[in-house]
Order: sequence, then structure tokens, then C-alpha cells
Amino acid sequence: MRSRDGDYSFTLRLCTVVLCFSLALSASDYLISYRCSVQNAALYNEHLDIAKSMKECQGIPDQTLILPSSHNHNFQSIISKHANRFREYLQKLPFEIRSSQTTTNAHINAVTILTLKTQCFKVDFNDTFVTISHLKQPEN
Repeated sequence: MRSRDGDYSFTLRLCTVVLCFSLALSASDYLISYRCSVQNAALYNEHLDIAKSMKECQGIPDQTLILPSSHNHNFQSIISKHANRFREYLQKLPFEIRSSQTTTNAHINAVTILTLKTQCFKVDFNDTFVTISHLKQPEN
């Protein structure tokens, strides 16, 4: 017999199914790449590229971020408004890290470059929020 509080696992499964179908049917595909340079422990350069994909991306939704949007369907402006949360979300993805260190006259110069190669994301715009999902490529 079901408890009076309701069946939360059923509700969670239903929401997950609805989210997956909305991502599959009405979401837009975007290509995102990110590069950050740190020199001597200070942020030197940061570059985020966002482009709408010209063809549908294939993959399995891996990690999801939900941001408030208030009827805004401009992805660039939503990302710039929530830049810190988006950067934290990107940092959970696999980065390529290159580091070099040189010493001249007892002065150490260290440069670290973090690169997120171009990845495909599904973006679903709703009235009050935007759902961003990274598409993980299936391993062969």
C-alpha cells in the first residue's frame, strides 16, 4: 500500500523521462569550447566560444545545468549573466592541461593553459529556465 506522503520515486522517474524527451525533441545543439591561461598564479587570458551547431549532435546527455532565463532565448546573454555557475559546470568536464615553467635570474615564470576542446551541448529553452546538457560521445 502506498504511503500518504506520495510516491516520490515515481515522480522523480516521470520528471526524468519528461526532461529526456524534451531534450531529444525540442533542444538546440550548441558547440562550446573554452580556453584559460594562468601566468604566475594570475588569470592571464580567458576565452569562451559558443556557436550554434549546423547539424544535430549525437551523444548521450551526461551532466545537466539548469539556469533561470525569464523568456530569454539568447544563449550568449544567459551564459554571460550566469558566468560563474557556467564555469563551475564546465570544470566538471575533462580538460586538457599544459604547463610550462622557466627560470631566468632566479625569477620563475609559470604558465598553465586549460583547454576544453569543442564539445556538443543540448540547450532547451523554457519560459523560466534553460537546461544545458553536455553530450557524452559513446565509447566504441
